[in-house]
Amino acid sequence: MSIASEFKEFAMRGSVIDLAVGVVIGAAFGTIVSSLVNGIIMPVVGVLTSGTDFSNLAVRIATDAKGAPVLLKYGLFAQSIVNFLIIAFVIFICLRGINKLKKPAPAAAPPPPPRQEVLLEEIRNLLSKQTAR
Repeated sequence: MSIASEFKEFAMRGSVIDLAVGVVIGAAFGTIVSSLVNGIIMPVVGVLTSGTDFSNLAVRIATDAKGAPVLLKYGLFAQSIVNFLIIAFVIFICLRGINKLKKPAPAAAPPPPPRQEVLLEEIRNLLSKQTAR
């Protein structure tokens, strides 16, 4: 089998295609969540914390050779944590819903035995009562 045909077989597996779709949707979803956090959630948090803009929170740790400050931007890190928590929560809710849909239906009661078997059992029971006397 040639490398090209092996690669084609690998690339056309359902799981590889599903993974590719998941990565593309995940990237798009990450952009949406980042927009939500940066444009809606963090400004509200900023108002609740007396006008603090988390994206500007930083600590000056040094000055570089050109005289520009070297900053440790912990505010951006806080926004990234909020992004992660929102994405994780939404994925949890989605998977929870999918798992509820996947639950198997309760097993149906076994069908009643055919009429012939019921009659044969009744005859057997009657014969066993007669022989027991």
